[in-house]
Amino acid sequence: MTFTRTVELDGHIIDSGMMQQAMGIVMDLDGDFDVEQFDVGRQKDEPSYCRMSVTADDRETLQEILHELHQIGANLTDPVDARVEASPADRVVPVGFYSTTNHPTDVRYRGEWLPVENIEMDCAIVIEETDDGPRAYTKVLNGIEEGDLVVTDEAGIRVKPPERPRDASGPFGFMQGGVSSERPSESLIGEVADALRETKADGGNVLVVAGPALIHSGGGDALAELVREGYVDMISAGNGFATHDIERGLYGTSLGMDMETMEHPRKGHKHHIYTISEVIRAGGIAEAVEEGLIESGVMYECVKHDVPYVLAGSIRDDGPLPDTITDTIEAQNAIREQAHRADMVLMLSTLLHSVAVGNCLPSTAKTVCVDINPATVTQLLDRGSSQAIGMVTDIGTFVPTLAEKVLEAADDNDDNDDDDN
Repeated sequence: MTFTRTVELDGHIIDSGMMQQAMGIVMDLDGDFDVEQFDVGRQKDEPSYCRMSVTADDRETLQEILHELHQIGANLTDPVDARVEASPADRVVPVGFYSTTNHPTDVRYRGEWLPVENIEMDCAIVIEETDDGPRAYTKVLNGIEEGDLVVTDEAGIRVKPPERPRDASGPFGFMQGGVSSERPSESLIGEVADALRETKADGGNVLVVAGPALIHSGGGDALAELVREGYVDMISAGNGFATHDIERGLYGTSLGMDMETMEHPRKGHKHHIYTISEVIRAGGIAEAVEEGLIESGVMYECVKHDVPYVLAGSIRDDGPLPDTITDTIEAQNAIREQAHRADMVLMLSTLLHSVAVGNCLPSTAKTVCVDINPATVTQLLDRGSSQAIGMVTDIGTFVPTLAEKVLEAADDNDDNDDDDN
């Protein structure tokens, strides 16, 4: 006895490799497939369509195959309403609940497809009845409340991964740039600068995820300038980043090293803890800016230009600064709120914060991850942030070059506007 279901794939399924991937999944899991219909798009902007029946020797194997196919965007041809089950207790989801991908997702409920709000990976989907009708949205496990209607299984769910049209151009054309240290960095940074300016021109939000190495390597001034000129809408970082940014303004050092001479002044190793002490004495970063203690740097520009920041703490933090969120769940929620508003994300030399933010991002957010260590970039992509492009390069070179290209282009546009007038 065999078990069979029919699935369909549509879009740029050849260029994206989705077709080949789907067939590979079926064969790898000891199933069989029969292509019933295959329409090939013959123009650059023409989508393709495939309908195939998938067969397995037992129901469990078929379900496993369908689960894997579902993750890449293959959907059942005979959709039914999603199965929902009430949560039995706070923070307890029903057995077999649907765990989300980070791709745009719809849920079929009462015969209608509902877009899932705030999509991110590894969440549950909750259906809520409102005065305006039902809505579907994600909830992390610790946010589940008793009685929440949680979607279970893959039935009645369709996933739409980013596609790869043939005429794609630029670093985000394929939404998956991979990782390479061999690319011409100058031209790629220029493309990232173009994408950043286009995001802002379209009214989008830019989130910067920054690590302390950005300050150590001399990229702080360039990031501060981007904040000052309105190209950064939010910053996500840790206690270390803010501390060393402020330390540099107070003492001219970062981690005790003089940023001009590259030497270690006497007692320089104490500067970071002195910095934390002074900010605590002032009552926080904003208060330290207001009283004139902090007069430059990234955090200074954030305060002066009302750019919100999240400083998520860790077990190794000194101090920490009063602004640092030491409760892990509270920090996750603050990061999640930023990620849901981001249209473009720059992850700058920080492994843990990059992965943390990447976990909360939808696959539609343009993401650039830059680090001198290739493991940082590959770990982010392996975790599931397939939309990210990775650059293995010195962050102290990347950020100043990026700022230069962004601001040069802005000046050129201003000059052209003046000429037109």
